[in-house]
Amino acid sequence: MPRPTVHDLRANRGKHQYAMLRVETLVEAEAAAKAGVEMFSVPPAMVFDRRFREVAPDAFIFPGENYFEIGGTEDFLRWAMPLMKHGADAVYCSGSLRTVRELADHGIPVCGHVGLIPSKATWTGGFKAVGKTLGLAQHVWTQCKALEDAGAFAVEIEVVPHAITQAIAEKTDLFLISMGAGPAGHAQYLFTDDVLGQNRGRVPRHAKVYADFAAEEDRLQALRIEAMGRFAIEVHEGLYPAPQHLVDSQTEVVEAFRDWLDQNA
Repeated sequence: MPRPTVHDLRANRGKHQYAMLRVETLVEAEAAAKAGVEMFSVPPAMVFDRRFREVAPDAFIFPGENYFEIGGTEDFLRWAMPLMKHGADAVYCSGSLRTVRELADHGIPVCGHVGLIPSKATWTGGFKAVGKTLGLAQHVWTQCKALEDAGAFAVEIEVVPHAITQAIAEKTDLFLISMGAGPAGHAQYLFTDDVLGQNRGRVPRHAKVYADFAAEEDRLQALRIEAMGRFAIEVHEGLYPAPQHLVDSQTEVVEAFRDWLDQNA
């Protein structure tokens, strides 16, 4: 499929569910692209790596960092412009509505964040679902409406009851990226660490583990230790390097070099 545009995402709302992953490395990006994942969240540095588009030419990408890593509105603009120049399709912004508005005014597609926003979770009661009470459901809607009015085209809607997401989807033109917010989102978003079973900590309820990379990494680590241990033993016992690992020189060259050293060293 060709690389989606913002227009495509909007046109396909309710017609096609997009798959989205947070990828952290080029290896993950290449795997996700070959697997048919259409949308990526990526570290900003990846956008500037020319190899990224070689391995994932058709991915719609959102570079993103927390607002406190970037700064205020002018800082966001300085951050976003080079990213767009180097091939970003949109930017993630958890900053102020003013920042969203300024980015949108410059023609930069912006994705906001509603529901459980980890960097702002203290306002909604910590790391838990947001929207289980009428007041918090209204809060999520108010966030969506404010972001839409500010010019955002999409929001990540995180850990919101699926029926609340469904109701919001019926009343907004935003492209909803669901992370644990149900199938009414227009894209389903997970972290690669969870999908691959690399996360050794708590796996969120909404995440699904499809592989066990942690066990594989344990196996590889045991192989590393065993191989490195044999190397250390052979070094200590004088078994490495053996003759086959050495570079030889002609005897007359060595003798001539030794004579030269005796006279010049």
